[in-house]
Amino acid sequence: MNLRSLTLLLLLLPTLSLCQVRKNLEATRIDTPPKIDGILDDAIWQELPAFNDFNMYEPGNDGEIADEYQTEVKFAYDDNYVYIAGYMYDPNPESILTQFSQRDEVFVQADVFTVALNTYNDGINETRFYINSAGAIGDAFVSNGRTDFSYNVVFSARTSMDEKGWYAEFRIPYNALRFPEIDIQDWSINFYRRLQTQNETHTWNFIENSVGNETQYNGTVSGVQGINPPLRLTLFPFVQGVATTFDGESETEFAAGMDIKYGLSDSFTLDATLIPDFGQAAFDEVRLNLGPFEQTFGENRQFFVEGIELFNKGNIFFSRRVGNAPTGSVGPLDENERIIEQPSKVNLLNAVKISGRTKEKLGVGFFNAITERTFARIEDTLTGERRKVLIEPLANYNIFVLDQQWNDNSSISLINTNVLRNGNFRDANVTALVFDVADKANTFRTSGRVVVSNVNENNGFKTGLRTEFDIFKTKGNWRYRFGHDFANTTLDINDLGLNFRNNFNNFVVGGSYQIFEPTKTFNFYRINLTVRHRRLYDPDVQTGNSIFTNAFFVTPERFAFGVDGSYNTESDDYFEPRVAGRFLTYPSNYGFGGFVSSDFRKKFAYDINVGYRKWDAEQQYRYNINVSPRYRFSDNFLVVWSTSLSKNENNFGWIFNDDNGIIIGQRDLTNLENSLTASYNFDPYKALDLRFRNFWSTANHSDNVYWMLEEDGSRTRTDYDLANRDPDTNFNIWNLDLSFRWRFAPGSEATLLYRNQIFNVTDMANLNYSESLESLFEQPAQHTLSLRITYFVDVNNFGNWF
Repeated sequence: MNLRSLTLLLLLLPTLSLCQVRKNLEATRIDTPPKIDGILDDAIWQELPAFNDFNMYEPGNDGEIADEYQTEVKFAYDDNYVYIAGYMYDPNPESILTQFSQRDEVFVQADVFTVALNTYNDGINETRFYINSAGAIGDAFVSNGRTDFSYNVVFSARTSMDEKGWYAEFRIPYNALRFPEIDIQDWSINFYRRLQTQNETHTWNFIENSVGNETQYNGTVSGVQGINPPLRLTLFPFVQGVATTFDGESETEFAAGMDIKYGLSDSFTLDATLIPDFGQAAFDEVRLNLGPFEQTFGENRQFFVEGIELFNKGNIFFSRRVGNAPTGSVGPLDENERIIEQPSKVNLLNAVKISGRTKEKLGVGFFNAITERTFARIEDTLTGERRKVLIEPLANYNIFVLDQQWNDNSSISLINTNVLRNGNFRDANVTALVFDVADKANTFRTSGRVVVSNVNENNGFKTGLRTEFDIFKTKGNWRYRFGHDFANTTLDINDLGLNFRNNFNNFVVGGSYQIFEPTKTFNFYRINLTVRHRRLYDPDVQTGNSIFTNAFFVTPERFAFGVDGSYNTESDDYFEPRVAGRFLTYPSNYGFGGFVSSDFRKKFAYDINVGYRKWDAEQQYRYNINVSPRYRFSDNFLVVWSTSLSKNENNFGWIFNDDNGIIIGQRDLTNLENSLTASYNFDPYKALDLRFRNFWSTANHSDNVYWMLEEDGSRTRTDYDLANRDPDTNFNIWNLDLSFRWRFAPGSEATLLYRNQIFNVTDMANLNYSESLESLFEQPAQHTLSLRITYFVDVNNFGNWF
């Protein structure tokens, strides 16, 4: 069967559906709500029916759950809330782990009880509510097998424990859910119980762990009727004060703003941030960047990480573009002029997103953000006159998404991103068509996307194209994949997306073997093999081939280890020279590595990673090691240390280019990173957190070996004048955050943060680590103290005001 025929088969032919038995939970309407304290002694709980008979899920489906570890749940509702009680019986409650943590950090060394509620019974999307045996709560949105913990709603849950086990009690308001405005609701549900000491997970409705996604195995909920979606309007006003000192100068700032969530209908929600301030977002882990591509970082701003599942369809949205560095430049300066201020980022004025899904499973998303005009300031050193230069105009960022789901496992999406900048600055528009289609038996899946980019610059439009197509076998122990990726030379999605490379025509094939039922030796293992063939699109030439294999094992004692190995043929890099059409040839190379990870249930545990790579026909080699011990002093106090060291001897890369040619230099690269994470949790609502990172990196060219890059990618020895550019680098950065978090009411939080930052970069590459650290501490440090208070307001509590 050829590729085209197989694709048509997957898309068009009906197949057998998942064989499963769906339990039914009969919901009970109540008039007297229970007190949410985790103690299930309310009269109403004694009257409600219990739903039990849980099934094994992890480490495998085989085996029976012992009577003494049975679980029961009870379910009730009224006009405003859903109420759930969980009874987790355990013959040895003193052995239940109870490590304290904060919201959404539920998967620590503690047992966990999870409510997975799908208010549209579509088999794809559900909201999960978690609580662990130490009382930490969490919530997440699950779609197509992906779990998004950035999703946050306000609900109440408490736990208790006695000689029979532990108990959980939930109160979930209807404004935390989206459901249709119909008389009889069609919901589905599942419950998960994670037993950390026993290393098991049980589920109420059976889940075959080798087939499909968990969301396809929910049981049904009947009896929920006569409820109406409430006014879903919640406000999160905040105030923030910041005091900063740097190099003898002090600055104080005060900010206030508000985040808003408003239910436009029973299915759609508007999220807006007004006068945003992200001063307490986590620091970026900056590294020395010697490559041809920009250095990028993950998103730490809450508004841009919460509820963006729809906007991530097609992978053409990179939220750090909003409020990133200005796109314009200062331009040429007069002889006596200097830049006295050049902002590194653009301020966000406001942002809004609307998202939801209809009962026909059509998801709709809209995002819009506006950033303000940004100026650099120039000063004439003789006259003192100053002028402003516009380096980023008023800009509008927009996304529109349509996502149609069907068959509980398939979807097709259309996404458009648009960036409009005022004046003669660059504009951009990108459209993607994305599909992910599986047969009903979840044996095969095919996915892909078509991306078209359009950029409007002063010299006219530039249109680019990218396509991806993959076929997967997704059922059984043996699985495989075939794929093709293509991009032409003009693809550019970087105004609101992220792509480092274009101009490629690549092929991939891979296979794996894994087990789903534990053996005497292993709870789980998986072995993978992947082969890649890489080409340019224009000109149509090979750039390299690679083969990669790895294996991952977990024992019943929770000891994990793995090994990997790879081989790359001689390859041509068309980006390292920084000149269009030129390439640098790298010799073939091979590498191997491995890791071990001990049982985190023990007070002391560790992770160790090692790797080695050698380049043929060169003296170049690289090794790396990471050691990360952790110690849990008590259920309240955890400390994790990490040290990573990598050395790359006789590496070579771009140094300089001008009209005379491209210079390649030999260098020794050293990276050393130390980090510390310490957390003292007073209880599930208050914590003191310390986060520290020191990163040191050097690029040492003291061998004084330089080459001129030839047209065929080879190198010819040459002399190099350091007056052009001294490539030696000693890079050192220090970040420290110490914060106190207090969740003083549901949805409300106060955070006191002290931040310390130091940075230094010089050309003294011969300095060792201690000497570089000494030089770093001679630099001025930035000290920042900030207090942010956010308060949750549910407009429904205002009674008849609205």
